Amino acid sequence: MSDGRWRTAGGALLRVTSVWAVSTLTMLALAGVLPDFRLQSADGDSITRTAFTAAWGAGAFGLLSALVWPVLVRALLVVPALVLGALVFFLNGSLLLIALRLIPDGRGDAAPETAVVVAAVMSAVASAASTALAVRDDDAYRRRLSRLADRRRRRDGIPGSADRGRGGPPGIVFVQLDGVGHRVLERAAADGVMPTVAGLLADEAGHRLTPWTTDWSSQTGASQLGILHGTNHDVPAFRWFEKETGTVMVSSRPASALELQRRAIARTRYGGLLTVDGASRGNLFGGGADQLALVLSMAARRGKGRRSRAGYFAYFSDPANAVRTFLSFVAEVCREIGQSTLARARKESPRVKRGGLYPFIRAFATVVERDVVVSAVIGDMFAGRTAVYADLVAYDEVAHHSGPHSRDAEKVLARLDRSLGLITKIADHTPRDYRIVLLSDHGQSPGETFAGRYGLTLRDLVRAGCGLPVPRRAQRTRSASEARDAVRTALHRPVGGREAEQPAKSSDPVVLASGNLGLLSFPDIEGRASREQIDRRCPALLGTLAAHPGVGFLLVRSEKHGSVVLGAGGEEVPVAELTDGQGPIAVFGEGAADAVRRTDTFPHVADVMVNSMYDPESGRVHAFEEQIGSHGGLGGEQSRPFLLWPRTLADPLDAVAAAAPRERVPAGLVGAEAVHLVLARWLRELSGPQVPLQPGGVDGAVHADGAVHADGAVPDGPVRLLDRRLPDGPHDGDSARAVTPAQASPSERPPHGEPLHDDVPARSGRDQPLTDSDDAVRGAHG
Repeated sequence: MSDGRWRTAGGALLRVTSVWAVSTLTMLALAGVLPDFRLQSADGDSITRTAFTAAWGAGAFGLLSALVWPVLVRALLVVPALVLGALVFFLNGSLLLIALRLIPDGRGDAAPETAVVVAAVMSAVASAASTALAVRDDDAYRRRLSRLADRRRRRDGIPGSADRGRGGPPGIVFVQLDGVGHRVLERAAADGVMPTVAGLLADEAGHRLTPWTTDWSSQTGASQLGILHGTNHDVPAFRWFEKETGTVMVSSRPASALELQRRAIARTRYGGLLTVDGASRGNLFGGGADQLALVLSMAARRGKGRRSRAGYFAYFSDPANAVRTFLSFVAEVCREIGQSTLARARKESPRVKRGGLYPFIRAFATVVERDVVVSAVIGDMFAGRTAVYADLVAYDEVAHHSGPHSRDAEKVLARLDRSLGLITKIADHTPRDYRIVLLSDHGQSPGETFAGRYGLTLRDLVRAGCGLPVPRRAQRTRSASEARDAVRTALHRPVGGREAEQPAKSSDPVVLASGNLGLLSFPDIEGRASREQIDRRCPALLGTLAAHPGVGFLLVRSEKHGSVVLGAGGEEVPVAELTDGQGPIAVFGEGAADAVRRTDTFPHVADVMVNSMYDPESGRVHAFEEQIGSHGGLGGEQSRPFLLWPRTLADPLDAVAAAAPRERVPAGLVGAEAVHLVLARWLRELSGPQVPLQPGGVDGAVHADGAVHADGAVPDGPVRLLDRRLPDGPHDGDSARAVTPAQASPSERPPHGEPLHDDVPARSGRDQPLTDSDDAVRGAHG
């Protein structure tokens, strides 16, 4: 055996011995503190004998945790994720009781409830000790996780790290910091809140930062669909009403997310950004990835293909992870209760209610989802995946209720920065090089709620304008919350709610809110209602809305002038004549006119689109939901997310300019579809040129994972794309590699939104309810 292997074996033996010793001391300490936990015979034992008993019990518990625990968790994968997180404590306690029974002469004993406490403490201490030892030896840490990933790859017949090596093409990891605006990130980096981000920006050879501009619908559903699937056409808001089916579409509802994904793929005719060897973690949409975890659109699928919760198994397979996450979860719940109590005591304004289940929803978003997603990303990196896209929703959830510039939200940014630091450090030890790209899907704009400022909701105002009864007391409008819907999905609870309720009468308007964007539809009017039809039914409605101080402008179709934008004082401008800086949209900044014009072309645009007021001096808007930090419409920081990328990659504007018609080269990075073009170009740069392996039917439908079917059928089974590297250019035979239109050159790619030609590769494969990187994930947090 070589000296290197001897050192490796010796180091591993030293770490195991050290963790065993720490666990033994912990068990001795607990036996001295807890009355229902003993490690001695009834007649008493010497110190040496007691120490030997503790060592035996600690060793038996460690072996059981390593060998039996993963099998138990795999068997319990059908249990809802949050229930599993609590159940692990009882299972862990059961393992401890078994370990105590294995001690000779029956010297170990504990009450069942005490066993749960002892097992939790020992798991946490052992995990902390193991992590501390591994951190001190980065090479050992990397070797251990890489070995676990290689073991799984060999078992599944996937080429390992030795086959590819760090000399191959780099991979790329996209980390989406949900809701973090460009200004917020700049300030957090400058003030030392996010030292990892500051370090990336400070390095001259490091990263560059630029803002980009969202579409009118500045929310995760529209932005992430455009980024991952190349189009967000016909996504007018976070939630909207579709008259032909009588359905309320909600971006964070699994069934709606799956349908939006299907529509996007049918429009672009390819699977998505992550079609080639990709992983999607914590997102609303799959992006065409084979490896899925906590992907909301997949939660709507039934059977073996339902893999949205696979990441929970990978994470909770290690009981120490469950203990650590549970303790952090409890701490976050207590933190939120303390912060909200302090806000009430100080009579801070603006303020929204933060009681009920919200502390638990916040803890789920800021602790459970964060830990599981980061673990999955680390596992993907050690598995050597080509592209990973992950969404961290923690900041967005807290900023909605505490404000985007609050101290509460700032602390969440600091914890997210530590997660980013872990990912960037791991990149130094993965089997292939990785480029780390940070981005956000939108920002958030502060401001008092519409109901809090004016004493009535948008729905109340609409009903008053229609001459319908209005409740004496304003009712709360349910807040859009991806985290809340993610919790319900994790608990196997139906995702829906009051926004899906039908009006009492078919003639009553349906009023929906998406941040500071409101949508008004008349269900009994076929197609998009015109201004003239609305005036005949409710003569005072449009005037009431346009003149209200909390409303910025309205968009409505006119039979005479086409669509028009209405403002206060009877101001009216045809959409075709809209100009930035003028008329009702004067204060909304550059790009507002094009954003409104684009949305006006959507088949499911509401009969009346209502954008709240915006104060450019303070940056305030008025959300139509219970949010003091909101996004969804035009106005302020919500429309200015960020993109942070390595300087070694091409400038984003070059990618957009290359794909744009020559007569309309964009002045900036505008729209989620433009961001998709940039990310696709970066993937193409890193992975090399690609050509199609086989044709697909141009008239066929494309499955949500990328499969093409000429008969238009969209199957449920997952499919896989073949991956064969091209050295320098197109070749035939075994040199060919499957290509996605996103990775084709601008000259090869059709104009955006048009059907692709017959070069769409079909994908084939088998279901994998668990990710290939499960073992690596367990190791990363062991």
